[in-house]
Formats: sequence, C-alpha cells, structure tokens
Amino acid sequence: MKISQQEMTINGNLKLGGNQPVLFSGPCAVESPEICLEIGTKIKTLSEKHGFGYVFKASFDKANRTSTESFRGIGFEKSLQVLEMVGQTLDVPLVTDIHESYQVEAVAEVVDVLQIPAFLCRQTDLLIAAGKTGKAIKIKRGQFMAPEDMQYAVDKIRSTGNNNVALTERGFSLGYHNLVVDMRALPIMRQFAPVVFDVTHSVQQPGANKGSSGGQRQMAPYLARAAAAAGVDGFFIETHPNPSVALSDGPNMVPLDKMDEFLAMLKDAWTIGNNYKNYSLQ
Repeated sequence: MKISQQEMTINGNLKLGGNQPVLFSGPCAVESPEICLEIGTKIKTLSEKHGFGYVFKASFDKANRTSTESFRGIGFEKSLQVLEMVGQTLDVPLVTDIHESYQVEAVAEVVDVLQIPAFLCRQTDLLIAAGKTGKAIKIKRGQFMAPEDMQYAVDKIRSTGNNNVALTERGFSLGYHNLVVDMRALPIMRQFAPVVFDVTHSVQQPGANKGSSGGQRQMAPYLARAAAAAGVDGFFIETHPNPSVALSDGPNMVPLDKMDEFLAMLKDAWTIGNNYKNYSLQ
C-alpha cells in the first residue's frame, strides 16, 4: 500500500503531513467570544508545550443538530467576527465547517481551513466551491462511505487546481446510536491525502440522548492512542471548560483541564506511529 507523502499547507507555513502532528481543537460551536478565547488561549499554550501545530476550531453554525430545539449558533456574521477575533488575538489559523455553497466565499475570507462535514462529503457543488477558494480543505469521511471511496472527494477538490486537501476519519455507522472506527481506514485514506483522526466524533452516539447526541468520552483515550500509533497526521479534538453545560456535543468532549495529559499521551503514541508509518509487509 503506497502511503501519500503529500502535505497540506495551512496559512502558508503550518504543514499537515510533515514531522509534526497538527491539532485542530476548540469548542464544538461558537458559544461566545469569552469561551472561544479561553479555550483557544489554553490549547495554544498546550500545543506549544507538547509539540503540536495548532489550528483553532469552532463551528459558526451547527446545521445538523438532532432537534430543531437544539442550539445552532449565535448568528452567521457574529460567529465569523468571533472567529476572526480569536485568530488575530492568538495569532493562530482557524478552521470551521461549511454547509452550503453560498457560505463559502464569506467564510473563506475569515478562516484558513474549510471543513466539509461528514454528511456532506459527496456534495459536489460544495466541494467545488470550497476548492475554488484556494484555501486548505479538510473533508470528513461520511459514516456511510467506504474509506477507499474518499479518493473521489479528494479528486473533486483537486479538479479545481487546489491540491491543499486532507481527510478526516470519525467512524462508520453500525446500528442505531453508534459509530465504530475501523483503523484500516487510516492507511487506506492516507494513500490519497494526509489524514486527521477525529477524537471527539469517533465516540459520539448520534441522537442517543433523547433529542440530542450522546457520547462515550471515556473511550476517547483508547481510540486516540490507537489512531496515533496507526499513523495519522493530526487530531481533531473538541474541548470545553465544563462539557456538561456545553451547548453542543458535551458528552464527547475532552474536558479542558484534562487536555494537558491527553496531549502528552497522544504525542507519545504519535511518535511511535510516525517512526513506523512507512513500514509495510508488501
């Protein structure tokens, strides 16, 4: 199996797929300027401490919530203003999800990485619009997609002349309210582009919490270590100072006060995986 050596460059200098793991981390949603700045400040410090490149993450709109009663966001323009403030204050690149083609241009003016949600990884118009911005594009594998079929999503981005693309693994659906991570997906997708492991949503239980999603954060260390040792280029982790009151995906989040030891653990496992990432029996 030939593993891709291609890198994704973020904001001109941060490289995903090089000799340093990249961390995409922040709250699930833009809840407030204060929460975003608190989390971003802490994670930037911890990323530097443990040798991770850092990209601040927060969604400006949670468009795929289980219920219409669920929190979606504080508004399109206000959320983008918060993201821009965090990026400028902390001097870090930004990533957020896009859901529809009409959002792409405005969002691309603010953030450095456009993330394609898992459910939308086959949406050709969205992928093409994202690719045309020239920004780095991070595509989550759909829970319904075979990992080898993600090459076509990558091809759609590259058809625009934009080769700055990566894939993200978050598990596949297996029965109701459950996701399962097949570690074979990681080397399969790394044939096409660098790969990020989504620690948060790999332990999500979609719709399992009576109108909202549940999760098993206690399983996050096991899956994260396994993915790191299997060989990935980065990690996606949502965090919050108090996940029990987070407005989205609280049950899946790594508590902010646990992120120091969590990142230390990940870096140790990643170093092992990186040392053997080109080992093959072929």
